[in-house]
Amino acid sequence: MEKAIKGIQDLYPEDFAWCYGCGRLNEKGHQFKTNWDGDQTVTIYTPKPEHIAIPGFVYGGLIASFIDCHGTGSAALALHKKHGHEIGDGAEAPRFVTASLNVAFIKPTPLGVPLKAVGTVHEIHPKKWKVTTEVYAETLLCAKGEVTAVVVPKTFGKNR
Repeated sequence: MEKAIKGIQDLYPEDFAWCYGCGRLNEKGHQFKTNWDGDQTVTIYTPKPEHIAIPGFVYGGLIASFIDCHGTGSAALALHKKHGHEIGDGAEAPRFVTASLNVAFIKPTPLGVPLKAVGTVHEIHPKKWKVTTEVYAETLLCAKGEVTAVVVPKTFGKNR
């Protein structure tokens, strides 16, 4: 598992930190970490051998999960920044859920190299954000995606 520098996912409220893709409390999950790189967002993750599709290549479901969690993490980063916060200032991050996910697989993704998701964030509405993402294996563009993310209401999950 990648032990990246602190990401926005490290600031999610405990009730919302269990996602298989990005939840810091899910020990068996991927624990993706998203941060800023200038005006864009970045998540880096090295797939494990069990993330195989066919020998030498990554399973597309992992790529979709990577784009999904990168998108919601990017939206959280953007709203956190809009509220005047940055990672490490002690503020809890907003949490988003996916309203839609679109993925285009451009080239087969090689297994055994770190993947880099690079995102661009667009605010559509104060509670709805769109993130476009490109996934690279080194310099090879492997996939593109778009996530529409919505802010999790404070009451989400309270009626379990």
